[in-house]
Amino acid sequence: MDPVIIVGAGPVGLTLALALARQEVPSVVLDEGPGKDEQRPARTVVLREDTAALVERLTGFPLSEAGFRWAGWRSMRRKQVMREIRFGPGGSEDAGGADAPGRTGGPVGAEVPGDAEPFAAPLHLAQHVLTTALRGAIAGERLVKIATNSRLDSVEQETSGVTAHTRGPKGTWWRGSYLVGCDGPRSTVRKLQDIRFPGRTAVERHAVAALRTELPWPGEALLHRMPPWRTSGPSAGEVTARPLADSVWRLDWLLPPGKDLVTPDLLVARVRETLGGWSGGPTPPYELLDTGVHTVHHRLARRWRSGRVFLAGDAAHLLGALGTQGVDEGLRDADNLAWKLALAWHHGPHETLLDSYQAERRAVVAARLRAADQSLPLLRGGGGLRSYVPGSARGHDTLLTDGHLGRGPLGAPGAYADSPLAPPYAESEAPVDTTPGAPVVDVRVTAEDGSFVPLRERLGRGVLLVVLIAPGTGVWERKHWVTAGIMPRLAAAVTALPHPAELLVAESYPGAAAHTVLLVRPDGHLVTALSGVRPADLYTAAEATLGGPAKTEASASTG
Repeated sequence: MDPVIIVGAGPVGLTLALALARQEVPSVVLDEGPGKDEQRPARTVVLREDTAALVERLTGFPLSEAGFRWAGWRSMRRKQVMREIRFGPGGSEDAGGADAPGRTGGPVGAEVPGDAEPFAAPLHLAQHVLTTALRGAIAGERLVKIATNSRLDSVEQETSGVTAHTRGPKGTWWRGSYLVGCDGPRSTVRKLQDIRFPGRTAVERHAVAALRTELPWPGEALLHRMPPWRTSGPSAGEVTARPLADSVWRLDWLLPPGKDLVTPDLLVARVRETLGGWSGGPTPPYELLDTGVHTVHHRLARRWRSGRVFLAGDAAHLLGALGTQGVDEGLRDADNLAWKLALAWHHGPHETLLDSYQAERRAVVAARLRAADQSLPLLRGGGGLRSYVPGSARGHDTLLTDGHLGRGPLGAPGAYADSPLAPPYAESEAPVDTTPGAPVVDVRVTAEDGSFVPLRERLGRGVLLVVLIAPGTGVWERKHWVTAGIMPRLAAAVTALPHPAELLVAESYPGAAAHTVLLVRPDGHLVTALSGVRPADLYTAAEATLGGPAKTEASASTG
């Protein structure tokens, strides 16, 4: 069968190519550039815990060592510390801030103690570090071919496949089974498929600088609203400082609406004022590495699938206001689409399954954009009576913290609660802390070879995962309990499923009783939790997850 054609060699396209290769699906990546990425320290990405794990699993590259996991997060308003969060093993969060009972405000860098709850630290790294790791993994991958200096100019599709033409030194026709446009905001694929891309332009503008320096809070990210010092040029009502590896920081100054020119002299003056303000004295030594202006747009493609053509990443959506992360969402697109394309590539068209990519991912991103659009007037409205409402500053701080740290409606990983792949209700369903459609918790499991591994390490291989919760199994070798109790019956039920599945055992899972059985998709989202061994219900849920029996008719979405 023909390979999958991937248009665009950014983080999303390269991740998709590797994810397909791990499931034995060949691909060709059409890269309109020379195959190298410009090193821009000021162009960075923030990855949540699960997307960072996805990239590390695909590349074998220690991404956490090349990037930087924040030691903490603090937010300030004028001179007052509003909230302080500490990340440690497993993550911990301060539940309050300076206005909470028993807390007082303080100068820049003041400690604000409080109670803690689990939370994971984001990973911050330059985008070229991410793409270099992906390209390095692809260099040794036999199932991925990268065609450089290949700019797409036409796409034709039939019921049996897709034909694409690229122009360049050697104009080439490419034949593929499917085609995925990962070619950015000005996507040629989207335009060739005549897919509308409505939304809002210039929702936010930021002046950006990457510099090497020392700040009063080593390793902690900072959100500072209404800083008390005078700024050069247009007022900067908000500035963020986010640490990177090697003592490098990315600073973002929110610019007022309009198209005011940000000159190099103005940006340098702003750097000096900001660093001096935070240090409480003269500007500390710094090395300016890179600068730029980042303009945030909010857009959402009307369709993410047109027959055998799909959109992913910035070709399908643009977001980024209030700290939300477009690259992180794009990697989730790739993870969602890869196992569905792989199943269709190996076993024939599964139209309900392929249609579910748009139904699931577009709904999640639409909800994220809707939450941001509803929050923007409140946070950027410029004052009025809302500025004097008691507690309003804390509410604003919570919204911005959610966006930057990947929580709540603005930032939390999406759950596919209304997915067309959701199984019908079964009386044997059991309660767990993870709702169906949400990403599973990364617990330790015993694999079929008896090894103990994180659950996330078993994802992305195209198989379903069946996880039995069996307290006490971790202290015995697998051979002692694999043939005891309910295990033989569950193993037989797993073998009989309509798609290959791996049986894993965990000592515990949040909210799960003993002998609960979890069914997990290849992308790590929970399908269902069942009470005990229920072969019929497990089979029904697995079949629903696959979109039902394979179909050969063209999808209605080809129009």
